[in-house]
Amino acid sequence: MDVPAPFFNGLKVVELASVLAGPAAGMFFAELGAQVLKVENKLAGGDVTRHWKVPEEDPAASVSAYYASVNWGKKSWICDLTHPEDYQQLIQYLKDADIVISNYRPATAQKLGVSYEQLQEYNPRLIFGQIYGMGKDDDTPAFDIVLQAEAGFLSMTGEPGRPLVKMPVALIDLLAAHQLKEGLLLALLRRERSGKGAFVSVSLLEAAIASLANQAANWLMAGHLPQPMGSLHPNIAPYGDVFYTADDKPIVLGVGTERQFQTLCRHLGLSEYCTDERFCTNTARVRHRPALQEALASAIRLRYRDELIAQLRAADVPCASVRNMQEVFEHSLAQNMILETIDETGRTARCVRTTAFEIR
Repeated sequence: MDVPAPFFNGLKVVELASVLAGPAAGMFFAELGAQVLKVENKLAGGDVTRHWKVPEEDPAASVSAYYASVNWGKKSWICDLTHPEDYQQLIQYLKDADIVISNYRPATAQKLGVSYEQLQEYNPRLIFGQIYGMGKDDDTPAFDIVLQAEAGFLSMTGEPGRPLVKMPVALIDLLAAHQLKEGLLLALLRRERSGKGAFVSVSLLEAAIASLANQAANWLMAGHLPQPMGSLHPNIAPYGDVFYTADDKPIVLGVGTERQFQTLCRHLGLSEYCTDERFCTNTARVRHRPALQEALASAIRLRYRDELIAQLRAADVPCASVRNMQEVFEHSLAQNMILETIDETGRTARCVRTTAFEIR
């Protein structure tokens, strides 16, 4: 994949944000050529994620892998905005900036002099992106696990009868970052036409709720209350089912059409299931999922993973090997998405791009 062109050359972005959602939005602009200044709180030792390290990391390194994951391509400035000199330096920089990304609580921003209303006085064309947690009128601390619980995700994850589990990536932060980016891009487009700045805001909770998709509609339209199903799908079968092959390797199926199910059955020697009243339609398969899983598991256990995956993919049956992170980055597409930079201590920092699109 080609790296997107530097569409935002000359664009100045100021990031008054920490942790994940705001920095992810800032990195999007950095990847596309913008000049991004990341303002970090000196009194707190900088962005808190600088110190969120896994045991394998060098404890002496100034930044963690977590921090590096969403701060590529930025210039960091660790300062104290309660200090008049630092504050005035920021204001001078903001006078010709284009975008501010902030996740300060409103009262804190007002106290520091960096609210939208205060900064707009210096720069009327400024586009200000604000991230809230639970909403603009709720100051409840909103880390990702809190949002996963509040937005219903936590109630659906895990396996039946076992403890609930969170998603292993702070996905709600990333969803909020995407929502904010869309709003900021629209505000940039409007400013090109009108010359006016804008205030763009998103809350983590609303971004999470907006992403409930079919799970929300299942409840709103059918009264279906989602329950933990592991990797299974409430509407489709076999979809998300994990099976083990003869070489004890996990694979997953994502069968979404009748044709795909019929092709799967033929390749597994289960053609009679195509006309079996328990499995001949998707609705029937969802109702008789345990019996279907048992039959598929027995047939797949007789086949070797690589051979079976190759045959099913050649027949357009959605399936995959369950890869760990090492195996993911052995893939050529994943290799092409790696970004490298030199951190503040001269070490090489690596992360993946937030931009996964091409424009031609």
